[in-house]
Amino acid sequence: MPYAAGVDVGSTQTKAVIISEEKKIVGRALIDTGANVTAAAENAFSIALKDAGLGEEEVEYVIGTGYGRYKVTFGNRQVTEISCHGRGAVHMFPGTRTVLDMGGQDSKAIRVSESGEIVDFCMNDKCAAGTGRFLGAAAVALDIALPELGPTALRAEKPVRISTTCTVFAESEVLSWLGKGKKVEDILWGVHQSIAARSLGLLRRVGIVDEITFTGGVAKNTGMIKALEDGLGRKLNVSDDSHFMGALGAALFSLDHILASRKPAAHV
Repeated sequence: MPYAAGVDVGSTQTKAVIISEEKKIVGRALIDTGANVTAAAENAFSIALKDAGLGEEEVEYVIGTGYGRYKVTFGNRQVTEISCHGRGAVHMFPGTRTVLDMGGQDSKAIRVSESGEIVDFCMNDKCAAGTGRFLGAAAVALDIALPELGPTALRAEKPVRISTTCTVFAESEVLSWLGKGKKVEDILWGVHQSIAARSLGLLRRVGIVDEITFTGGVAKNTGMIKALEDGLGRKLNVSDDSHFMGALGAALFSLDHILASRKPAAHV
């Protein structure tokens, strides 16, 4: 049985996914990217192999994706994370027509066809205000662990309005509100609403078409899900594997290559 893999090297974390011929995830890994991007790709793939109980020789094809995709030196090919998130989202939720991928350093709004092909996309690659980094700045300012941000924000009663659109100034604005006696949860909900508003702007630029699937590391944040759903006025598709959507898409492209290479050449 052939196995295919995708390695998604993000700015903050690196993900690896191994799938079977039946397109089932048999192994996965999630680690911090750190300073050595090449080592992160190798380590994530090694952990995913161990999780799957497979040897490296059993994986026939590997595709690298993410901002560090060219550092997946053991990979056979590279595919953009936009294509991979679109493909992964449609595989996980076949009704997907719009994807919001929110990572550590950038956010992307993607419109896809029913086959997962990219119809349109836009990204905020010049500013981190609508990304996980903005949340990270708030977490540092309030001395709260990242996993606690969402649940804490959901306890808000009177959210403050975060006016800054720059991550550099986010920490000082958060501290300013804290100094005025505002509650931590109200400040955090304001941060989540600010990020959601910027994300909705991205989505409107590509056209919001149901169903909408939320991917990337920030999709694990319950507060962010609620803020986006409130802004959209509809539910989002969110999977426990949302973090792995790019790596899954890359693995699916890998499997495409394996299956296509088996087909006998057409006789002229």
